[in-house]
Amino acid sequence: MSNTYDLIVIGGGPAGMSAAIYGSRSRLNTLVLEAKRKTGGQPSTYHDMENYPGVPETTAPELMDNFREHAEKFNTEFERGEVVDLKVNGLEKIVKTKKGEEYKAKSVVLATGAEPRKLGIEGEEELKGKGVSYCATCDADIFEGLDVVVVGNGNSAVEESIYLTKFVENLTMIVIHDEGVMDAEKILQEKAMENEKIDFVWNSVVEEIKGDGMVEKAVVKNIKTGETEELDCHGVFFFVGRVPNTDFLKGTVELTENGYIKANDEMETNQPGVYAVGDVRNKVVRQVITAAGDGATAAVMAQGYIEEEDYWQNNVLKSENPVIVAFWSVTDQDSMDMISELEAMGIEDKDYRFVKIDTYKNRLISNRYDIEEIPTIVKLVDGEVAEKLVDPSTEEIKSIL
Repeated sequence: MSNTYDLIVIGGGPAGMSAAIYGSRSRLNTLVLEAKRKTGGQPSTYHDMENYPGVPETTAPELMDNFREHAEKFNTEFERGEVVDLKVNGLEKIVKTKKGEEYKAKSVVLATGAEPRKLGIEGEEELKGKGVSYCATCDADIFEGLDVVVVGNGNSAVEESIYLTKFVENLTMIVIHDEGVMDAEKILQEKAMENEKIDFVWNSVVEEIKGDGMVEKAVVKNIKTGETEELDCHGVFFFVGRVPNTDFLKGTVELTENGYIKANDEMETNQPGVYAVGDVRNKVVRQVITAAGDGATAAVMAQGYIEEEDYWQNNVLKSENPVIVAFWSVTDQDSMDMISELEAMGIEDKDYRFVKIDTYKNRLISNRYDIEEIPTIVKLVDGEVAEKLVDPSTEEIKSIL
């Protein structure tokens, strides 16, 4: 098996799998690198999946299994490995794993997702796996017939609480907001309010978790009165947001102050050929459907990038003859006139290579040469800029030939 690919997708959640499907289907040699034993990302730890368009009845793990099966249909390769480094050297991107494996690709899609946020309160780390959990689907059956506490009030917290009620005797949600105010969607709030197994403690936070080897109590503090109370319970589930997996990217791609990857609507990072998708990207809505859309967009953009770069490398930078590059646009009459004039000059008969670049279709190359106005002509010798003419006259064009 080769370690060189057209496209490497780092992360096997819905965004990464969508990128893999679109990439492989476009005949890009595609590899998915996943740090965990099972692909599927965050949704694989949930159960219910009611809002994926066109799939009214499924579970989140089933949907993710279908994503992988779809990718495998188009010959996507899968390898397990925790990525610890990414180096970008022009068209070549080098991905290294914790075990020292090295993979090369022309383009990379970052779909590393985010991990559950920890509050760092007393007892949380000590009792992790002993009643403290961040995954209802993983641990729900352990608490069958028992009482649990859930910290959080967003979509994930409510969805997972509803799922937990299929197993537990009683569930108490600790909500930091005033009574009746939650961050989850209205339909989810209504389901939670109607669930007889769910109780709410408002204006409160969990301050400490107590237990002798296993969770026994949650210390809850009212943020308005300052009063505390101890709730007897056998488990505490945290759903209070997530932290992006981007530590290995610091200094390579641009991040927000919270560690999310900065990317535009085309999923492009500040590194050409490197894209960010899904929960790891700085965005407003984080859902399976939006992650899948991110992945599809990134793969389409990656395909265009690879084709553009391959052409440029092979036909321009490696050209034995000097190259005259004309930057133009079909919407600009002056640039179209310049193209006609250049073609009439018979440039290639003078041992030059003549290349036309549409600035609308070839943004990356246009940006690389700081093309701000058209028409512009760039003369390259041995891959380096020898002359640059903006809106040139006939005489100026002839002077560089």
